[in-house]
Amino acid sequence: MTSDLKNTILEVCDKKIAQKGTNVGVSFYAFFKNKNDNPVLLMEAATWWIKTHQLNHFEKAVKIKELVKTL
Repeated sequence: MTSDLKNTILEVCDKKIAQKGTNVGVSFYAFFKNKNDNPVLLMEAATWWIKTHQLNHFEKAVKIKELVKTL
């Protein structure tokens, strides 16, 4: 996982947790704007989320944050 994607995931998770609490869920789409302006990075996130970790569409932000921190 690229450092840019890792940092983006951590920032988004932190923001969501601060806004909505520790039960907030996220999807890998949360790490991207509503445009497909970087398909390579989107596929990297999707592969990590779906293929590597076999995560559900929505997962707790705290879980994602912990997974990313171990990278």
